[in-house]
Amino acid sequence: MVNQSADGVLDKHRDNVRVFIDQFLVCPASRMLLLCFLLLSPTLQGWAQRVLGQKKSDLCVCKVNATMWSFPTVRYEAVQQQVETCEESLHSLQEQVLISNQRFPQIQSQVANLTARLEPYQYLHDRGLYTALSIRLLGEELSQLETDITIVHSQLNNAQSKKLTKEVVKLHKDVQKMQTSDTVNMKTVKEKLRFLKNNVESCKSIPKHFRGQHKHCLKGLITNISDPLITKINPYDKSYISGSWGKQAQMDSEWDKETYWVQVLVSSHIYGNTFRLYQTYKDFMRSANHREATFASSTTVSTSIEGPSAVLYGEGLYYHCYRSADICRYDLQTNDVKRVTLPGTGVGFNNKFPYCYYDCRANSDVDVEADETGLWALYATVGNHGNMVVSKLFWDNSSTTINVSQTWETRLFKKAASNAFMVCGVLYATRYVDDYKEEVFYAFDTATGKEDNSLSLPLEKVAKGVASLSYNPINREIYMYNDGYLLAYQAYF
Repeated sequence: MVNQSADGVLDKHRDNVRVFIDQFLVCPASRMLLLCFLLLSPTLQGWAQRVLGQKKSDLCVCKVNATMWSFPTVRYEAVQQQVETCEESLHSLQEQVLISNQRFPQIQSQVANLTARLEPYQYLHDRGLYTALSIRLLGEELSQLETDITIVHSQLNNAQSKKLTKEVVKLHKDVQKMQTSDTVNMKTVKEKLRFLKNNVESCKSIPKHFRGQHKHCLKGLITNISDPLITKINPYDKSYISGSWGKQAQMDSEWDKETYWVQVLVSSHIYGNTFRLYQTYKDFMRSANHREATFASSTTVSTSIEGPSAVLYGEGLYYHCYRSADICRYDLQTNDVKRVTLPGTGVGFNNKFPYCYYDCRANSDVDVEADETGLWALYATVGNHGNMVVSKLFWDNSSTTINVSQTWETRLFKKAASNAFMVCGVLYATRYVDDYKEEVFYAFDTATGKEDNSLSLPLEKVAKGVASLSYNPINREIYMYNDGYLLAYQAYF
């Protein structure tokens, strides 16, 4: 189109010049000089050329520069190059916009997720309660997200990117404020208060030399854990990935001390209402001659079990009651169920404070354990910032009631542990290492209130997830429910 238009204009003006020359080529003799004016279209140049003519032999001779009518090829090629460059730039911008539009939903999802995760920390912060580690990790994630959004915003710079940028900046400021608002003195006071409360609990009813009753407890913490002594699939089916199992754990019980039991969560891997008992180790290994015990009419009533934690202690099965902050006891002789509410502000249940570390185990909020000193409940509360709480339980035969005698507060964030168990009055917590190994990394001694974060005791496993861990003080074995597999280990002191 450009060539055709330019050629047409050029032909037209050539005709005009030819007519002009024909009319004025011969001039009157009385005139010595003749000024010839050749006008070009302003469409081409926008100006006229003035040419001086001379009289020669009765002729008016003009020298005209015809190059002014030539097509501006150089300029045209320059313009064409600019157009091509613009097309390349536009294509590059279109690709950036496409990539940014693809990333926007991901970034929006991350912002929504981080906002939701920040809400409980904000709740705890408003009451002076939070865990510094979790807040710091959240701050690091926000920093990375802020960098990503800055890149996208530099490419698009539209209302949506501006809004996301403002949201992330605000979130980051909130986290930084939460990190720095609490003073060192306040933290020190809170820690001293926790320590004093734990000391009071330890002095309440535990005898001064209670460990003297069990010589191995005097040796201190566990020093080693064996490779699995037992590895078998649970007697129900491998598809039941959550549950608990073990051996009757009351040391001075008149009831059969050789009884093994298995309890699986048959509804959504969260709820259950039955368990199996085996009178001998041989029957247990063969999954034969079992007795089926039903402690609730269904998996959704108040006496059914919630979460993968139970322990057979004497003639009673202790477990976490359905959707409550209660511990239940099912009596194997009378079929009665008794319960007690755990102490603490905002006791976590219904998947509020489950065991996590790598992957969270659904509804593992409340953990019931047994050791040489008796029964325990492990859980977390809002009042203790989501950190682990240890409560001592005991059964009163005369009044047929469960009671809580003491409660200790630890500094271990419950979601930072994959599971836990009790040995000699000491809480041991584990964490995920890989799909075939867990590690005992933490200990809290209820007798002294001291914590130890330097442990590194490996626990071999055959599957990734750990539903429950429990200890038996009679044979000093540790039992693991490992995604449908039943594993047993020997503890050494």
